[in-house]
Amino acid sequence: MLKQRIITALWLLPLALFGFFGLEGHAFLAFVSSIIALAGWEWARLAGFAGQVQRVAYAALTVAVLLLLNSSEALLMPVLYVAGVFWLLAIAMVVSFPASIACWGGNVGKLLIGLVIIVPAGLGLYVLKNLPQGNMLILTLMLLVWGADIGAYFFGRTFGRRKLAPRVSPGKSWAGLFGGVVTSACIAAGLALYFAVPSAQWGWILLGAVIVVLFSVIGDLTESMFKRQMGIKDSSQLLPGHGGVLDRIDSLTAAAPIFALLLLLSGWTLP
Repeated sequence: MLKQRIITALWLLPLALFGFFGLEGHAFLAFVSSIIALAGWEWARLAGFAGQVQRVAYAALTVAVLLLLNSSEALLMPVLYVAGVFWLLAIAMVVSFPASIACWGGNVGKLLIGLVIIVPAGLGLYVLKNLPQGNMLILTLMLLVWGADIGAYFFGRTFGRRKLAPRVSPGKSWAGLFGGVVTSACIAAGLALYFAVPSAQWGWILLGAVIVVLFSVIGDLTESMFKRQMGIKDSSQLLPGHGGVLDRIDSLTAAAPIFALLLLLSGWTLP
């Protein structure tokens, strides 16, 4: 398993770095659309649709909705607001699981939920890329999310006795959550120092980092919840040793639109 994970990482990491930081404009949109298509293909399985025709059709639908919403700047903020509201509701879904299954609306309802999860994530990434210093913003998002994962792992292994959401993800703990937040806050502080951000803005930067990280945890737990309801460990085997695309971007599905929304609300504007 470890060998397979390493082999996959050797080609996946350069591809991801080139896609996120080497592509611009329509090429970047095509890259994000490909990720969204694969995530949609996997989500159809989580929604209970096993047939390839159904899964491919849903993947095409997610991309079509993404491109439609991306075609109008007037739709960006409403979509990001909807994503924000959904992720707040997702907290209640995770906390009340499995009772919350009754509120999902069956398989069709899960398809709609998938659109609300996947499409704004792609839109959020595209917004970040097109804001001033877009590559740095995407890198910042990645560092915050990865930092939270690393901090959660080490804090959780060392101090993780009280479980965070045992019915959804038994491996996660409150100590891990605390460690992830602290690690990401340190990363945010380091970036603020590096870019000589005025001290008066530090409070807002740290608050924003904490909010993004907390939502990233919600994104992770939400995908885990749907996988647990379906009785599966990974969203697919597209990435040998790593599971599926959704397993790699579950935190970003919430973190990307929330980060983009916070930046736009703070005064960043699209050119």
